Amino acid sequence: MRTQVAVIGGGPAGSLLSLLLHRAGIDSVVLERRSRAYVLSRIRAGVLEHGTTDTLRSVRLGDRMDAEGFGHDGVNLAFGGRTLRIDFADLVDKRVTIYGQTEVQHDLYDAMDDRGITIVDEAEATAVEDMTGERPSVVFARDGRTERLECDWVAGCDGQYGVSRQALPDDLVATFERVYPFGWLGILSETPPIDDELIYAHHPRGFALCSMRHKMLSRYYIQCPADADPTDWSDDHFWDELATRLPDEAVAHLQTGPSIEKSVTPLRSFVAEPMRHGRLLLAGDAAHIVPPTGAKGLNLAVSDVVYLASALREVYDSGSTDGVDAYSDHALRRVWKAVRFSWWMTTMLHRFPDTDDAFDRRIAEAELSYLEGSRAAQRSFAENYTGLPYHLPSSGRCSDLRQAGHGARSTAHRTAPGSGTGQRPVRPTG
Repeated sequence: MRTQVAVIGGGPAGSLLSLLLHRAGIDSVVLERRSRAYVLSRIRAGVLEHGTTDTLRSVRLGDRMDAEGFGHDGVNLAFGGRTLRIDFADLVDKRVTIYGQTEVQHDLYDAMDDRGITIVDEAEATAVEDMTGERPSVVFARDGRTERLECDWVAGCDGQYGVSRQALPDDLVATFERVYPFGWLGILSETPPIDDELIYAHHPRGFALCSMRHKMLSRYYIQCPADADPTDWSDDHFWDELATRLPDEAVAHLQTGPSIEKSVTPLRSFVAEPMRHGRLLLAGDAAHIVPPTGAKGLNLAVSDVVYLASALREVYDSGSTDGVDAYSDHALRRVWKAVRFSWWMTTMLHRFPDTDDAFDRRIAEAELSYLEGSRAAQRSFAENYTGLPYHLPSSGRCSDLRQAGHGARSTAHRTAPGSGTGQRPVRPTG
């Protein structure tokens, strides 16, 4: 097999990247180690930043999101028996959209099928070879056979446990990690949400979050020990603990019911630098993990691939590798700001069982009190929560996603510098 860009990982990062490349007339093949049914069965959060929704609309994926998603103009912080609403619309004239990652993935797959983008399911990448040369390749296993995909560039979008990050030389990679001593016990219930907007709760017994998927599907979380077993928690026990951590006005609107899914999510912050080695470029969870408190995981994957698609487009349009050379530094600037915001929210809203003392609790209370009384602090919160702007590496200016797409162009004579033949890459069969 031969293509221009080999994309390892068919989740949101890899799928969206393939669509952005297709729009720029760049051929790609996506390798996904799981079946499509498995990928579409994964339940993930779906708080989409302003920039994420603009990006999805730019590749014509906004119709169902706009029709079925929930536009939120603010978010609620509950503490000390009262609730503070952060008004995004008033503070920064932006909003977030609640639209499940599973639904985003459905839309991405439908668009890939419509546009003839090749995705090879149940193809497990086992190695990235010759990444510092002009002809890298991805070795993968499928149906008991070992196959090879040759390419100009490799995009590693295969998550924290995939082969892409492991392919980076250990002596060239610096990693930064913070593991939090608690998790989130979450349930999904076919009940109406408490509020039209999310509620983040700070309580002496621990954090709680009230979210939703749609008008009759609610998602709730409570802070729990990192090693908690969800089977040890009955539904009644969960609902009682959630109600304890919420203010009275929220509990008055809480409707309980049987859980249809229950799980524990660990919390950690992780960043690997750099996000590029030779012709291998990382994006999304392959390069960084954030705790879900700041709702940044999926959104960082989107900004990564926007930067990456822009850099690769510059290669094929002009032959310049300036964007690719700057990709890691530019992406990491935005990544670290999101890591900071997620860490700040996590430390402010949770109780730390191993180190928690009166001083820590007072600092968290002071943070929330300051936020309550300062419009400047609220504006900073709103700016970060709704999403910092994208700065494309090639220009240093904020990206204008509406101008980015001009439709897919022919790739008949477009090759990477030094990649040899100008013939159109051959798509694999099957």
